[in-house]
Amino acid sequence: MPTVPHDDPIVSFDASPGLRDLVVGEGTGEALLDHPLDQQTFHIRMANSQGRREAASLLLKKMYGWRGYAVDPNAAHTPNKITLFAETGGVTVGTMSLCLDTPEIGLPADENFRDLLDELRGGQRRLCEPSRLAIDKGVSKRVFAALIHISYIYARNIHRYTDYIIEVNPRHVMFYKRMLGFRDFGVQRQCTRVGAPAVLLRLELDYMGEQIRRFGGLMEAHDSERSFYPYFFPTWDEPGITGRLITGQT
Repeated sequence: MPTVPHDDPIVSFDASPGLRDLVVGEGTGEALLDHPLDQQTFHIRMANSQGRREAASLLLKKMYGWRGYAVDPNAAHTPNKITLFAETGGVTVGTMSLCLDTPEIGLPADENFRDLLDELRGGQRRLCEPSRLAIDKGVSKRVFAALIHISYIYARNIHRYTDYIIEVNPRHVMFYKRMLGFRDFGVQRQCTRVGAPAVLLRLELDYMGEQIRRFGGLMEAHDSERSFYPYFFPTWDEPGITGRLITGQT
């Protein structure tokens, strides 16, 4: 992949529909898509301006709001967080944030699972938390996979973090276990941010890296593999993505 100017996408790719509206910690539903989707080009960018963060928040508000969850889509942007968004034809169709654990700020999951996170910190694990993930209805699996893969590159390859942790609605624990390899790391508690039950899950980034090396970029060659890893980018795309992520921080 060639070097690109600062404002250009981190990555672009062609894809067709295939994943219905998905939100980390929440479930699927029947929200109507506001725009037609067929085979088309998607662009993943970093929301490194107020305008871009507002565009991502509009999708977040749509996908969380109609479910009745008490989520503030305009929560303050903190210095330990990046926000990615996917767009096609000028329309934002996917977004996620990634929070990197710091002693000063911590993670959103500390609000409900601080004791468990401190166990990992005590073992010298470096934690990060994917959050506020929303994919519009009918959007390709590749958009979901691209957002997760780029967040992995940012966390693991650039900043050397070791573990993802997420708060997930109990109804959808099996989705994250099956599709990405998360494991249980805590009993059910009430998530005070969204007013719904949540289970803490953990994924070691070394494991994610192994799956990317094994399956990344092999969508058609691994029909028997049911995880999302074949929809990730091949490993030889990672250096270019890494460089554009570093540029996007400046």
